[in-house]
Amino acid sequence: MITLPPLSLYIHIPWCFKKCPYCDFNTYVTKNKIPEKEYIRHLILDLKKDINLTSNRIINSIFIGGGTPSLFHYESINMLLKEIKKCVYVSPSAEITIETNPKDIEYKKILKYKEIGITRLSIGIQTFNEKKLHILSRDKEYIDIPNIKTIIHDIKFKNVNFDIMYGLPSQSLKNALSDLKTAISLNPHHISWYQLTIEPNTIFYSKKLNLPNSENMWKIWKEGRKLLTQSGYQQYEISSYAKKGYYCKHNINYWKYGDYVGIGCGAHGKLTQKNGSLIRVIKNKGVFDFINGKYINKIYKVKDQDKPFEYFMNTLRLFQPTYRKNFVKYTFLKEKYIKKNIESAISQNYLQETLLTWKTTKKGKLFLNNLLEIFLHD
Repeated sequence: MITLPPLSLYIHIPWCFKKCPYCDFNTYVTKNKIPEKEYIRHLILDLKKDINLTSNRIINSIFIGGGTPSLFHYESINMLLKEIKKCVYVSPSAEITIETNPKDIEYKKILKYKEIGITRLSIGIQTFNEKKLHILSRDKEYIDIPNIKTIIHDIKFKNVNFDIMYGLPSQSLKNALSDLKTAISLNPHHISWYQLTIEPNTIFYSKKLNLPNSENMWKIWKEGRKLLTQSGYQQYEISSYAKKGYYCKHNINYWKYGDYVGIGCGAHGKLTQKNGSLIRVIKNKGVFDFINGKYINKIYKVKDQDKPFEYFMNTLRLFQPTYRKNFVKYTFLKEKYIKKNIESAISQNYLQETLLTWKTTKKGKLFLNNLLEIFLHD
């Protein structure tokens, strides 16, 4: 009998005030009033179409991302959550996250988020350094540190995350650690600390940037990780640190190769069927197409030869062993299917194997892309 994996829901709200030069997400700069009610109506219709692929499973987490979801009025977010709960069963203990920009941190709005059932707030700070904010074209998003501190402590959200980037143009070790020290002083439950990467479809890609070299990047990562762990934040994934009991349940479901419905412009979904097939659903990126009812861009069954790479691309991000039985359980492949790949990874000191688990070595963590290439099919 097939055991279907846990199910999450991702909701993409694509609008932003401006396009950040490092961003390659599917976003649109808003110049006029956002059609919130119309977009939400189509989000629900999109969800209803995907329900047929979920086998009526419970939703264990919801993530409202973007874009900048906090551009929507909290009444619209409330309406969205109410309509979702009419369509699918959402666990009473579900983690519900919304992303927000620092400039949208208003006491009344954040309090309302909590009242309507949102349990996790993810704040896209990136850096507290005003000069670096200017380089990131976010200099108009002044970060009101006392205001953020007041809201965190007064409203008492179950989980507050800060997004912080390192490896910024002209960033020194001192600058990078200063960002972390400021973040830690505000006492969030969770810190996502990740390296700036320059993607091809971004404004930064065409510019000459004075990025830290590999040696300095290594020092920043090493000292930053040390500072975070000494401050009570456990590293449980490549770029995720949290106090005990405050891991992001939604992201962990991704990393454990769980299932998820993705609704909204450009959203992706992965849905396991009762016959063991894995279905990928990709939504149209364009807002015009989406609000005209053209939701699906592509839907296809994942080939067996692609499953090992997909599985390990997710599970090896976690700083905990991967149970061997879960590979069989979630890919529906026999372990012998990847025997040669595993042997190659072990011989190159990327993986360690026990009777029950595979665990990434220190070398494997540092050269994760090299490790993952072993699982790509020819």
